[in-house]
Amino acid sequence: EMVLRKYHTQNIRIRTFLQSRFPRMHRESLLPIPKCAVPWSQCEEGWYPPGHGDLYRSLCNNTDLVDEIASLGKQWLFVSNMDNLGAVVDMNILKKVLNSDHKFVMEVTDKTRADVKGGTLIEYDDKLRLLEIAQVPKDHIDEFASVHKFKVFNTNNLWINLEALRNNVRDKAISMDVIVNLKTMENGVNVIQLEEAVGSAIKSFDGAVGIKVPRSRFCPVKTTSDLLLIMSNMYSLDGGRLVLNPKRQFSQLPLVKLGADFKKVKSFLARFKNVPNVLELDHLTVSGDVWFGKDVVLKGTVIIIANHGEKIDIPQGSVLENKIVSGNLRILD
Repeated sequence: EMVLRKYHTQNIRIRTFLQSRFPRMHRESLLPIPKCAVPWSQCEEGWYPPGHGDLYRSLCNNTDLVDEIASLGKQWLFVSNMDNLGAVVDMNILKKVLNSDHKFVMEVTDKTRADVKGGTLIEYDDKLRLLEIAQVPKDHIDEFASVHKFKVFNTNNLWINLEALRNNVRDKAISMDVIVNLKTMENGVNVIQLEEAVGSAIKSFDGAVGIKVPRSRFCPVKTTSDLLLIMSNMYSLDGGRLVLNPKRQFSQLPLVKLGADFKKVKSFLARFKNVPNVLELDHLTVSGDVWFGKDVVLKGTVIIIANHGEKIDIPQGSVLENKIVSGNLRILD
């Protein structure tokens, strides 16, 4: 609600709806963790959102909202992860889906080293299906993660025909694979969560297709490692759209791995006087108590490791290119 309030002066109509919550189950007894449904706040940790696949039921059960969308002449839904900053409505894609007979279109893009866990499309029983890493036997994980075997992955940018969706939900024809997610609560109790992925419904729509899109359509910010790139000179904003810096010589993004000391946003921001120049960076790994001065430049492969009890301060204006930094600022080629 705080976020939505920012737009109350804009000429934008924002509609919200509630998605479901399911009870976590005890891994050994398979009994639900919550003892009662109301008030749920008494056992808030005992509940979980059952994956973004819940979108279909939750949206279509809100008949007033769906009827309102349809009454406005809207024919297509564009669905994306809220953390994907590259997921904007693309008029070229919209034109393509409007001029086709497809009722479900999934955007896929080239897989890189950073995307080995991303779901991919396979064909089974003459229909497209989404294969998630949680569904892959342990003996085949390496094969699934290979950028040579599966060259594309699901961005979770979906174009769904509204009429087809309403008909499928009404006829109970939406079929999604159930993913068993094993979790541990803060009190140490091992639990099971049953989840569904929104892209898994692709098999429920006749003539569903995947279309390959540029990498710029997939720019998620799930961790501070992702945030570092977004805040850097790797990107700029053009009309609300993230644009890769044209001075970047490679289309592939750097692989960034920041350690536990950078996990919280507040700590992450405190450790950088300003965001380093990463335009020529290929790989960055930072671990331990590391602090960055102003106007630092990172190039090639840079690894910075502060051992337990040690602190590393990267001086202002430092240029680190293919360097390993460890101990008390020992810089090695």
